[in-house]
Amino acid sequence: MQMTKKLGKGLEALIKTYDANTQDHSLDGQILIENITPNETQPRQTFSETKMQELIESIKAKGVLQPITVREIENGKFIIIAGERRYRASKILGLKWIPAYTVQVNSESEMMEYALIENIQRVNLNAVEEAEGYAILRGKYSFSQKDIALKVSKSRSEIANKMRLLKLPPIIKDSLRNNTISYGHARALLSIKGSVKMIQLYYQIIKKNLSVRDAEKLAKGITQNTNKIVKPHPNTEQLEIVLQKKLNTDVSIRINKKQSGKVSITFSSLKHLKNIIKKITNE
Repeated sequence: MQMTKKLGKGLEALIKTYDANTQDHSLDGQILIENITPNETQPRQTFSETKMQELIESIKAKGVLQPITVREIENGKFIIIAGERRYRASKILGLKWIPAYTVQVNSESEMMEYALIENIQRVNLNAVEEAEGYAILRGKYSFSQKDIALKVSKSRSEIANKMRLLKLPPIIKDSLRNNTISYGHARALLSIKGSVKMIQLYYQIIKKNLSVRDAEKLAKGITQNTNKIVKPHPNTEQLEIVLQKKLNTDVSIRINKKQSGKVSITFSSLKHLKNIIKKITNE
């Protein structure tokens, strides 16, 4: 016999507080754990072992006080929308039943939306997992950033900033996912152009345990120095060739926007330098 509570589509229904007394007196609101399947596309991908153990101990002592949220996929079979940690902990403890709300959803995108909202509202998703959830809504279900912002009650700029995290080098994304660095650190790193410089600053953050503010200052300095690099002037190549032939050494010319610049001449020894000077001065 199916024993579930049906909820509407509103967010209030989704995050409604469960009355533990109901569970004490009746099996109403519970379903068999063996009839539940995890959601492969659920936003949360990382589960802290320490926090999982704490949850297991809590459920062992007091039971599952907060129902999971599921969607019925066929008669008597359900897929998790939100609450996979509670589901996993209950399975480890060998429980047969778990309190659950059944939410009526009409599409995979709506189920993803509910899962994302529930995790953001209740569990504080890791920033990378949050970004990946937004990316699925945008890429797979064609949500615009504005649509996502409205669904999860965040600003459009916040959605855009979170999705930019997915452009970080894998080593930095993994570090953010594991909470080795913070979202603030990641934002500072994103201000730098080029993955090599990004990773160099990342290692400094780790090694020196830099604060977000310190990371931002260093990132700003790297960006300013990068902006000072002047692209070769289109007329310098021929001039470099003339000087290289004349001096018989490597010559580099850099001209800035004001038409001033510098000439760099390579020498291999002090004797080589003196010979170059003689050629320049015609001595």
